[in-house]
Amino acid sequence: MKVLVVDDSAVTRQLIRRTIGLSGLDISEVLEAFDGADAIRVLAEHGADVLITDINMPRMGGVELVRAVRSDKVLGHIPVLVVSTDGSAARRDVMAGLGVTGYLSKPFRPEDLRRHLAGVVGSRP
Repeated sequence: MKVLVVDDSAVTRQLIRRTIGLSGLDISEVLEAFDGADAIRVLAEHGADVLITDINMPRMGGVELVRAVRSDKVLGHIPVLVVSTDGSAARRDVMAGLGVTGYLSKPFRPEDLRRHLAGVVGSRP
């Protein structure tokens, strides 16, 4: 499985990458993108099986990214986990309406990310 981590914070991307590496899950590659626009490019070039994204990013934020992924015939099935400082009920409702698989508020506990990711990885064929 390939996971794409999208966040404008290099520190957050590294923390998520480290958590994935220590998770023991069957993940072969972790790709990174700075924002939604960069993520679209990475998805077009490399693909991904799971998308982990922030919401608030420059150029293209997480809401626009999820909308673009969900409307794409090839990418629309990809599970999306949101990791964001915006954990409001309104934001969670918007993202649920877009079909995200899970939502974690920053700061998050690594074990919570692992649990959400395990649920996604375990449900994949």
